[in-house]
Amino acid sequence: MDELISSRASSAQQPAGTPANRDTADGHVPGVSPLPEGPVPIGSLVFADELPDGVVVADEVGRIVVFNRVAARLTRLDPAEVIGKFVFDVLPLRDAEGRDWWVFADPYHGLPTRTRHPERSLYLADGTEILVSIGYVREDRAKNGARGSRPVKKLVISLRGAQQRERLERSRAELVSTVAHELRSPLTSVKGFTATLLNKWGRFTDDQKRVMLETVNADADRVTRLITELLDVSRIESGRMEVHRQLVDVPDRARKIVAGRVAAGDAEDRFRLEVLDGLPETWLDADKIDQILGNLVENAVRHGAGIVTIVVEPARLEGEDGNSDAVAVSVRDQGEGISPDVAPRVFRQFWRGKPRGGSRTSRHGGGTGLGLYIVKGLVEAHSGTICVRRAPGGGAEFRFIVPAGTAAA
Repeated sequence: MDELISSRASSAQQPAGTPANRDTADGHVPGVSPLPEGPVPIGSLVFADELPDGVVVADEVGRIVVFNRVAARLTRLDPAEVIGKFVFDVLPLRDAEGRDWWVFADPYHGLPTRTRHPERSLYLADGTEILVSIGYVREDRAKNGARGSRPVKKLVISLRGAQQRERLERSRAELVSTVAHELRSPLTSVKGFTATLLNKWGRFTDDQKRVMLETVNADADRVTRLITELLDVSRIESGRMEVHRQLVDVPDRARKIVAGRVAAGDAEDRFRLEVLDGLPETWLDADKIDQILGNLVENAVRHGAGIVTIVVEPARLEGEDGNSDAVAVSVRDQGEGISPDVAPRVFRQFWRGKPRGGSRTSRHGGGTGLGLYIVKGLVEAHSGTICVRRAPGGGAEFRFIVPAGTAAA
């Protein structure tokens, strides 16, 4: 049985001058969709005010019978005043060219084969932009014969605010701009050095050629990292981030991250690893744990100062099934730390913290501002949590907790 939509607007005060017992054209009390006779399955009744989008339902002659709370908020109209009125008058929808949508769409007299109108931007009389999608509820074909016209019984209108779409569009535009900017520099370098080597190979010494090729190699790695970040952002936003669990030694992964930083030129005494006893056996995605640790350590080196300390310890994580064994990892630096008013923003896209440790970190560059956003997405893909706070000895501390998991998870 199809789910029923009922509006609580029926309990609202009727508009002045409206008879209390006035019925709609289909003979039912305005504001409430007719209930079926007999028992109603549990969960089959959905109140319109509980839906996340605006919902407006008009009957076969265009009179409004449902106008939920979200629709009232989007249109700034009182449901008690619009129930029973014609939907064309209550929602004078126009397109971007100013055309009356009801006139050119003609939902009640248009093609009888139409079942819906896909979501599109339309405008109210005051210029407010809303996203509108419309579905048709038609007469049963059996009542009108195989070739019957199937007139409209109800028009179901879904309304959504355009602000969220605008934010997404701005975010995507900013992402494109950032990517274009970040790609331009390494690609220009790669193109310049390769063209120079091809045209003037014999004029350079072996040492000069090596320096140019090392620069080309480093810039190629930078482009690869950027593309990897973009793919991660896409998977996180679409909910397609997959976790492939295997037995992972978290302290050992942290040691390898530190060893890689030292091999890349960082001082060995810049890092400290502390491992507490009682760690549970952890089944995690090894590559993603490496990426989380690598991004957090790089952030501490780039923006922090002093010694970077990595603490791995046992923890408990609350979940739907109660507390579970987990492992907690803290990455601390000795810089100026992150102020409480900035902390809520550090895991957003394109956040770039100013260096907290002076000029010694300037050689690492500014980054894309996607690293911590990706870290948060990877931690949450493991059903974990992450936060930033002030480290015990000053500076910033990024702490994430992930459940130990099982081999079958």
